[in-house]
Amino acid sequence: MTVASGSKLSLEDFVGAWQIERSILDKRAQANGRLTGTATFAPSENGLSYFESGLLELPGHTPFQAERRYQWRFIDDEIVVEFQDGRPFHRFDPGSPSASHWCDPDTYNVKYEFSSWPKWRSIWDVSGPKKDYQMITTYTRNPI
Repeated sequence: MTVASGSKLSLEDFVGAWQIERSILDKRAQANGRLTGTATFAPSENGLSYFESGLLELPGHTPFQAERRYQWRFIDDEIVVEFQDGRPFHRFDPGSPSASHWCDPDTYNVKYEFSSWPKWRSIWDVSGPKKDYQMITTYTRNPI
C-alpha cells in the first residue's frame, strides 16, 4: 500500500513494530555511523508511545546499545512529537511532513517520506557550531 497524494496518515497507521536502519553522516568528521534495531509504536493514554532500541556503530567506538523514547499525539490535524518527559520536540502535518526543532545553539530539521508506505523514512539535518550531520532512518514494518 502506498499513501496516495493528498491522503493523510493517522496515528493508528503507525501502531506496531518496525525494523529500523539508520545511517549517520557526520560531515565535520567525514565519518559514517549506523544503527540497526527496532522501533515500536504502542497505544498510550495520550496517543502513542514510541520506543526505539538498536546497536549503534560509530567510527572509533565499540558498538553499543542505544535507545530513544518519544510520545506521538494527534492535535489539530498535526502529529505532535514530544520527548518522553512531555517537553515539545516537533510537530508536522502528515500531508506536508516536515518540521524544525531549535535546541540552542543547534537546529534540527526533519522531513518524513511516506510515499512508499508502509516503508517510510525520516531525514534529519542537524547543524550548529559543533554539529553538521544527517541521519536517515528507514522504517519497515515487521511481519505479523
